[in-house]
Amino acid sequence: MKTNEYALDNPVWSSLTDVHFDYCINYGNVKFYQTDYAPFGAFINNQDTSYAIEKYSQLTKDFFIVGDQPKMPINFNPPKRYVGLQMIIYNKINYLITENIIALNESHSNELKALVKLVYPEFYKEKTNTLGRYYGIYKNGKLVAVTGERMQTTHFIEISAVVTHPDYLGLGYAKQLVAHTANNIFDSGKTPFLHVDETNLGPINLYKKLGFTTRRKMQYWKISL
Repeated sequence: MKTNEYALDNPVWSSLTDVHFDYCINYGNVKFYQTDYAPFGAFINNQDTSYAIEKYSQLTKDFFIVGDQPKMPINFNPPKRYVGLQMIIYNKINYLITENIIALNESHSNELKALVKLVYPEFYKEKTNTLGRYYGIYKNGKLVAVTGERMQTTHFIEISAVVTHPDYLGLGYAKQLVAHTANNIFDSGKTPFLHVDETNLGPINLYKKLGFTTRRKMQYWKISL
């Protein structure tokens, strides 16, 4: 285990009290991302989350608490539980890059948003792409595959938005993009990690083939109004 890896035990909290401090809505021992950046919150010290959830729900209708089960306000529905694997890699990925991978910028934001929302509409918000670097592959003038960065701490960066257009699956674009993104994270002096639903076996196997290992399971509690 690397030094400071404990930060990954509560990655949303760690990000919002570190690199992403400026994107935090702060309710003391409960913190959330600003609603146009990410739909995630977290808490520490067994905090009663009911007040913070009630206040945050006035800003957005669907969001997640990541970590232990939150205490809900009276008259709220119970949260829906999802389980994800937190995976990590400690060495650069030796994988042949044959595609032209480009760094995406603001001029690509509309195409990026449209592609990601084909697969992850709940997790991608208006300013999610500003939380880190994003990379993409174009074919015939069309953005067909992307990968980016989301949660960040001093020592770790989360790989996120691993998306390929349905018409371009099976061509190895995701492997190349994940390898490219992970190696750039290593080059910046940090360690890559990612989260994937435990039932999503295709991506899990892809990450394992690239060298990622499962560090722990993470609980996501979806709160809907």
